[in-house]
Amino acid sequence: MKSFKINSNDSGQRLDKYVGKCVPLLPDSLLYKYIRLKRIKVNGERAKISTRLKQGDIVDMYINDEFFEKADKKYDFLAASKSLDIVYEDENILILDKKPGLLSHPDEGEYNDTLITRVKRYLYEKGSFNPADENSFAPALVNRIDRNTRGIVIAAKNAQSLRILNQIMKKRQLHKYYICVVHGTPEQGKRLPDGWYFIDGWLVKDEKKNQVKIYPSNKVGSKQIQTKYRVIDSYGGLSLVEVDLLTGRTHQIRAHMAGIGHPLLGDGKYGINQLNRKYGYKKQLLCSYRLEFDFRFDAGILDYLNGKSFEINNIWFVKDFKEKALIPQSNNM
Repeated sequence: MKSFKINSNDSGQRLDKYVGKCVPLLPDSLLYKYIRLKRIKVNGERAKISTRLKQGDIVDMYINDEFFEKADKKYDFLAASKSLDIVYEDENILILDKKPGLLSHPDEGEYNDTLITRVKRYLYEKGSFNPADENSFAPALVNRIDRNTRGIVIAAKNAQSLRILNQIMKKRQLHKYYICVVHGTPEQGKRLPDGWYFIDGWLVKDEKKNQVKIYPSNKVGSKQIQTKYRVIDSYGGLSLVEVDLLTGRTHQIRAHMAGIGHPLLGDGKYGINQLNRKYGYKKQLLCSYRLEFDFRFDAGILDYLNGKSFEINNIWFVKDFKEKALIPQSNNM
């Protein structure tokens, strides 16, 4: 028999989910059988599969030792780069500046060196995270951005912070602002009193192509999107645009701006390649540069973040735009 004490990161989970993560070698069929037969108990008492665990609970498992055997610890995240640009850090969260070219999460093409594996390595080497001490929780990203987009990403250091941040995101009480360079000078949509424009639509994603299409009305399988933008400045057929992302869908800004006739400079998927080649850019000039916390409920251990904002400075294409350095290569001689 082995006993496990529930810590803050493991609290709030269903018993079956906890056991499944704690003893991954145990087949599901035996897991559910052992709970029914009281070979898995909570605080010495019979428990249900759906029992929610609380911090301080003791889970006793009368399970054969073979299911607890673990291979030598070799953490994949230790192969990740140590490079990590931290905008802000405290005991609960990390706010990071993800650079273009870096994936947020592993995929079939890149497994070891991603933003989340860099976060895990950083916290592990700092002594803030040890997988051997965690039965189910690992540091997690709250939001993500495209591989070739730079910008702010939040990482939660503990399960309670992750749950609260997910709630804030779901309630749309975390405002994310982007800055980008687009072709032309957009004036489409509903003009608001503060000078911003509002545009909406319906987005359908093609999973195979990893590409989306925007429609003016609801389609089968579509998701509604809402975007606000304002033009900061224009010159030479280009505009510097700030975007307030009201909904966070795949490629929303890139597809939405292209849908109103003003694709992002450098965007090869939704833009105009002939114009991109003219300027010499192969990746979209887009950055998630600012976020603001504006929640209207008790956020518990994260309540101190309410009203705070965080921003990335020194965005190269913003500097170049203001200096009127974004010009066709044929003219830059």
